[in-house]
Amino acid sequence: MNDMYQQNFGAQTEAVKFLIVDDDLVSVMAIKRALKKLKILNPIVVAKDGQEALDILRGSYGDGKLLPPFLVTLDLNMPRMDGFEFLEEVRKDPALHRAVIFVLSTSDAPRDVETAYSNNIAGYIVKDDLGESFMRALNMIDSYAKVVELPR
Repeated sequence: MNDMYQQNFGAQTEAVKFLIVDDDLVSVMAIKRALKKLKILNPIVVAKDGQEALDILRGSYGDGKLLPPFLVTLDLNMPRMDGFEFLEEVRKDPALHRAVIFVLSTSDAPRDVETAYSNNIAGYIVKDDLGESFMRALNMIDSYAKVVELPR
């Protein structure tokens, strides 16, 4: 990407970090494998539930705060703090409310989709199979992260 493009269109110059919020180790490993297969080498941070993800985003978890730009992939059904509770907390937090979040869930229930979108998610992806459609979804998320200017 040339300098003129970056100056005119504000392309990301720092690698977008992915925060995967999912308690299912198999899903996390599938996401990581798919990203690797797609040659997406962005930094990846994993949280096992919504509370751990909030702690990471707010800087109250071990290695410090996850600094922007970042993009969140969020499962809905998790212990301690589920995805819906996480979304509510993020949207009411002035420092985090603009976070870009994609839901990756096994649920295709219309109520879950509606509730997630009412919390201003960027997209809802059903991880019904971890095959080709899942790979396309992750490739789309990567393309999104490369093309749009994310909040800093």
